Order: sequence, then structure tokens, then C-alpha cells
Amino acid sequence: MFKENESKESGFRVALPDALDNVRFNEQGLIPVIAQQHDSNEVLMMAWMNRPALEETLETGQVCYYSRSRGALWRKGESSGQVQALVELRIDCDGDTLLLKVNQKGAACHTGRRDCFFWKADGDSLVLDKDTIVNPDTLYQKLP
Repeated sequence: MFKENESKESGFRVALPDALDNVRFNEQGLIPVIAQQHDSNEVLMMAWMNRPALEETLETGQVCYYSRSRGALWRKGESSGQVQALVELRIDCDGDTLLLKVNQKGAACHTGRRDCFFWKADGDSLVLDKDTIVNPDTLYQKLP
């Protein structure tokens, strides 16, 4: 569906259920997702979604991922309070990667940093160039 329609003019529409049926999930039923802050374009993190996570995100407006380590849906911020509200969802030209433009509350990274991309190549070394904004030891304590 994506390839067949890529030459259409701006404004061409496809029904969302049809588009979702053509999203290309991998052998594990997952698709890579990039989360980007909607107003600054800051890239926050990369994660994975399965079809139920994608559908829940679209239905609720709160971002839900699939945790490969837990083998379960992961509602961003459910234990840390660092939630992501969906502003816009985009699907790439091949239908095999998602871009979520979100409104991130607080830290997006489990390390307590605003984003997960805090290692910067600098000559012959990597430099950790971002400080934590939330203490990672308290980040995942039970919310009231």
C-alpha cells in the first residue's frame, strides 16, 4: 500500500485501518519507533511497538510501547510519571518504521536524562554530554 501510493499528491488519504493492516512488523511482530519532541524536534528515544501497542496509542493518545525484556505492553510513564502524549504519528515510506511526535513530560530515558542519545562521538572517543534531570534511583518508584 505504501509503495503503490507514494507518487500520489499531497492530501491523498488512506483509511487508518487499511494503513495499519499494511504496516510491516518484523518476524517478532514488532516495528521500530522513534520518539521525537513535537515542538523542538529533539529525538528522545527509540523503542518498539506491536500492533496492540500501536492501536492503544492511537486510541488513548498516551504512548504505549512493547517491552521486549518484559514481553508485555509498556505504557510510557506508568511507573515513573514521565509520560509521552501523542501529538502526531508518521509512518515511513516503506511502512516499516514509525515516528511519534510527542509531548514528553520530564525524562524520556531510564537513566534520568531528557533523551537516550547522550553519548557523542568526538574524535577518537565518546563523550557523555548530557546530565540527568531526574535521579534515576527515584525515577521508577511506585507512583501514588
